[in-house]
Amino acid sequence: MELKWLGTAGFEIQTDGQSFLLDPFLSRKKTARPVQDLTPEDFKESRQIFISHGHFDHIMDVPGICAISNCGILCSESVKKSLIWHHTNPEQIKTVQTDRECMDFNSFKAQAFFSTHVQFDAKLVLNTVRRLNISLVKDIPRLKSFPCGQVLSWRFFVENKIIHFFGTAGSTDLELERIKTEPPVDILLLPFQGHSKICDIGIKYVQHLQPKIIVIHHHDNFYPPISQSMDVSPFTDRLKKTHPQIRVMIPQINKALVF
Repeated sequence: MELKWLGTAGFEIQTDGQSFLLDPFLSRKKTARPVQDLTPEDFKESRQIFISHGHFDHIMDVPGICAISNCGILCSESVKKSLIWHHTNPEQIKTVQTDRECMDFNSFKAQAFFSTHVQFDAKLVLNTVRRLNISLVKDIPRLKSFPCGQVLSWRFFVENKIIHFFGTAGSTDLELERIKTEPPVDILLLPFQGHSKICDIGIKYVQHLQPKIIVIHHHDNFYPPISQSMDVSPFTDRLKKTHPQIRVMIPQINKALVF
């Protein structure tokens, strides 16, 4: 199995000759870092896209990818409405109707869990406002046209491994206790964006889910000046002391991790 980070919360997973995508967002600004050179044409062989929520940095490129690949989309009902509004073929979209809903794709299985978006705190909002400039005005209609909708986290059963993907880190303690599994998650795809204390939030996920491996994502400066690169060292340093058995991986964009 190969796991490739596409920047922001995007991933491509390849298994048994099949490719599926998580929250693929490729249309980064020229000033975004790291640079993403891939386009929807590079994913014409993808067969499924799994979506966590409807913000622009999670679904904006989904219509383009689906038009080229004719792949299926799995998302919430509210995100489906947004995708259709953005000219996605509704016949390609299947919605999650119930919490913990399971799906079988022959070479892997998927399970959807209802979740919540991280709450932007006052400190983060103020720091973001200070970075904004007049050039952002033209982006406001775009940003408003991608509402969050119902948030989903996704669990995948691939090649005898359990992968759990969060596109945003708004899970409550109750939610995390409800979805933890035995044996523990093998690979936790953990986002680091949206809160000034995101490293503390990350520790909460670890305490509940006790994963074997953590792959950090959504920590990049994906759409400046709205975004910024997040310092994840407080998280990694603390984890070395409290959970030295857990391996933390910070992937390079478009570079495959092999498991």
